[in-house]
Amino acid sequence: MWGVQCSQTPPIPGALHVSPDSHRPGRPTDRESPWGGAAGSRAQGGPPWLSWCPRSQGQHRGGRPGQVRPRPCPGQPLPAALPPPAAAATAMSDYENEDQCWNALESFRVKLISVIDPSRITPYLRQCKVLNPDDEEQVLSDPNLVIRKRKVGVLLDILQRTGHKGYVAFLESLELYYPQLYKKVTGKEPTRVFSMIIDASGESGLTQLLMSEVLKLQRKVQDLTQLLSSKDDLIKELRVKDSLLRKHQERVQRLKEECEAGSRELKRCKDENYDLAMRLARQSEEKGAALMRSRDLQLEIERLKHSLMKAEDDCRVERKHTLKLRHAMEQRPSQELMWELQQEKTLLQSRVRELEAAVQEGKPDKSSPYIQVLEEDWRQALQEHREQANTILSLRKDLRQGEALRARCVEEKEMFELQCLALRKDSKMYKDRIEAILQQMEEVAIERDQAITTREELHAQHSRSLQEKDALRKQVRELAEKADELQLQLFQCEGQLLAVECRLKRQQLDTLILSSDLEDSSPRNSQELSLPLDLEAVQLSDKGGPANRSSPQQPFVALQEEQLPLTSNGAGLSGGEPPEKERRRLKESFENYRRKRALRKMQHGSRQGEVDWDNTTGSDNTDTEGS
Repeated sequence: MWGVQCSQTPPIPGALHVSPDSHRPGRPTDRESPWGGAAGSRAQGGPPWLSWCPRSQGQHRGGRPGQVRPRPCPGQPLPAALPPPAAAATAMSDYENEDQCWNALESFRVKLISVIDPSRITPYLRQCKVLNPDDEEQVLSDPNLVIRKRKVGVLLDILQRTGHKGYVAFLESLELYYPQLYKKVTGKEPTRVFSMIIDASGESGLTQLLMSEVLKLQRKVQDLTQLLSSKDDLIKELRVKDSLLRKHQERVQRLKEECEAGSRELKRCKDENYDLAMRLARQSEEKGAALMRSRDLQLEIERLKHSLMKAEDDCRVERKHTLKLRHAMEQRPSQELMWELQQEKTLLQSRVRELEAAVQEGKPDKSSPYIQVLEEDWRQALQEHREQANTILSLRKDLRQGEALRARCVEEKEMFELQCLALRKDSKMYKDRIEAILQQMEEVAIERDQAITTREELHAQHSRSLQEKDALRKQVRELAEKADELQLQLFQCEGQLLAVECRLKRQQLDTLILSSDLEDSSPRNSQELSLPLDLEAVQLSDKGGPANRSSPQQPFVALQEEQLPLTSNGAGLSGGEPPEKERRRLKESFENYRRKRALRKMQHGSRQGEVDWDNTTGSDNTDTEGS
């Protein structure tokens, strides 16, 4: 039955199954199966009746190593993503090994053989990889197995050889296809019921339902695309604002760094100024001390000069006394003259003695007039001699006094001359000193004037440099502000350009959506559209959860990427063309895109099936008839 349907029905995603009771309130939809994956399409944002078949992550106990991964048969109704049922979890906890699990089913073997149709559950068992194509052909096509009950018995024997995995898959198939029998065997209510849409309304009804859901998903994708574009616009605006804020922060940081650099420069200048002031004070102190030492040395030199002058004067006076003594010694009579005078004195004394002796011997008569006259003459002569001697003595005394006075006057004169010479020398020395001091003062005044002039020039140069520096800083600040303003204008222009581009993209997307809506009204276009979408759904069922979430937007993103250059290139011509031609052209381009997309998906699916042959772990919802 199912083999006939595979060759006649249009391609239907093998991983999609419809369950009318899966969206009932209070029914669990998200469960873990022994092959991994999340059950139900609600976790992926799809409609409540869509679910994806999980992958089996268990190990084959009865399978063959290196078994080729089968592909799904188009149109084959496969169950939804099957998480582990409560019975399987209970079996895992109640029975410690496989034999106990299958022994528990032996009591229900007769009931199972009488109720189960093997052609109904073999596709699901094959999908769970507990049956290989040979086993399935043996069960369904063996001429020795004509009776259905014998087929079920052989099927149970084959499943028993697979161990615990076959036991779990068999219970899941009972839960899906025979819920009453599952309840009788396990004693629990089934948590999932297989979709009966195909049995109720046929394959055409399923196609219509799938197409309606695909259209809903397309609308949802369009809404999400518009929301994404608005979010992109908001993100771009926020990026522009963030760039502006970052620019302001950089400017503030640059100003802070400049302020810190200026403060450091000011502190360094203050330190240098303080060091220069300290050095100037030390040099001033050293200069004052040097001047004091120089003045002391000059005073010492003057004192030594004065002492030298006094010593020279004393030496000159002593030399004069020596010359006087030498002159006096030269004026003193010689020894010969003294000897002659001594002899003459001796002769005179001897003559006087002779005269006295003669007088005493003769004794003339004193009464004679002659003797009296002689005595009188002798007395007069003696008196005159005495007077002359006294006169000579007085003259000699006066002479001595005059000579003493003269000598004293000469000494005083010499002393005064020496004092006058000393005073002249002192006056000359002081005059020279005063002249030197005046010259030094003139030199100091000249140096002071030069220092004042140099200081004024330096102050003027420093003020000019400060003015130039302020002007340059002002110019740099103005240029920086101008650059910031230009940068802000550039950012604003970029933001406006991005906004215009986003509006243009939204308009192009609206045009594409309008053209897709017009094409969806045609049944032929709907069938053509279902082909790549169904193939894409089959591919996404093999990829897993993350691909399922991003899959609805991929065709539209690619479509938008291919349509944008076409629309931008033809924007200049659309103004002159009628709307019918423009719509027809968009329609043809969209049909060409869908055909290319379908071919790419089919080629990609074949390549992916060849690559995943070795990945036989897990329950892949694939069929062996397509390989």
